[in-house]
Amino acid sequence: MPMLTVTTRDGAVREIDGPVGLSVMEAIRDGGIDELAAVCGGCCSCATCHVYVDAGDMALLPPMTADEDDLLDASEHRTARSRLSCQITVFDGLRVEVAPED
Repeated sequence: MPMLTVTTRDGAVREIDGPVGLSVMEAIRDGGIDELAAVCGGCCSCATCHVYVDAGDMALLPPMTADEDDLLDASEHRTARSRLSCQITVFDGLRVEVAPED
């Protein structure tokens, strides 16, 4: 099973098994990390599952949709590595960090 590495807000690093095709948001939630509110449940309508993707993994992700881009624009913590974890899927070796709450 693919391994996803997640850095929590307090700096702890956790490795989570996640099936290929599962959203990163679901893998984080199912892995017992409760830092993502994920209010919309993965519908790309709230931005409460904001993560920073490791710079080396950014090129491996699909392009951001206009909706995701608009939602991230509302975050004061947006960076060039920001993505919504409900919009990206798990692949082996992916590394993300949970963004601060807005």
